[in-house]
Amino acid sequence: MLEAIQNLIYTPKCGICGKLNKKYLCRECKKQLETYAIWEIVENKNPYILFDEQISIFSYKALIRSEILSYKFGEDSYLYKTFANFLIKNQKVFQKIKSYDIIIPVPISKKRKRERGYNQSLLIAREIGKNANIEVVENCLYKTKDTIEQSKLKREEREENAKNVYEVKNEKILENKKILLIDDILTTGNTLNSCSKEIKKGKTNKIGVLVLAKD
Repeated sequence: MLEAIQNLIYTPKCGICGKLNKKYLCRECKKQLETYAIWEIVENKNPYILFDEQISIFSYKALIRSEILSYKFGEDSYLYKTFANFLIKNQKVFQKIKSYDIIIPVPISKKRKRERGYNQSLLIAREIGKNANIEVVENCLYKTKDTIEQSKLKREEREENAKNVYEVKNEKILENKKILLIDDILTTGNTLNSCSKEIKKGKTNKIGVLVLAKD
């Protein structure tokens, strides 16, 4: 029933070329995406990075950059189906995702949610969680302040912009759990680091991050 309702809202079409397609990604466009896919899984060894593992699907350039910007700022919310359906087909990444207990999307501020109408990371998190049978927790990590978009700032300004803007509630949910944070783009890692700092207050076993693209 839920799938039928979603299909009324989001017409089943390829998010890249717009052709009708039940999988939201046609064969030709899948080949295009594959040229930008890096399928990177990296264990963190940097003491200044607070998450333990990083999973990146694409390199942030050309087609991927334009599609993610359309998804994030151009109201092309249906692209979450295209991105999610592409990444869950990779067994290495999908099995790694399934090793986590809880998925948490990077939150956006209430103001940004009103303006955009959706949280792009939450839509992808829900689709991945549904396919991997992992709980998506939305009532735990919150963004308490509206900040300037990280993409509009210089690298040296991004750390300060992401400081002390996230807050964890219901910490017990996180205790002894392996947490997978989901975001769209990784550039400096400051947003994910700030989120991880808060999540660690819940005495987690592990924090991994999954991003659509690595800049």
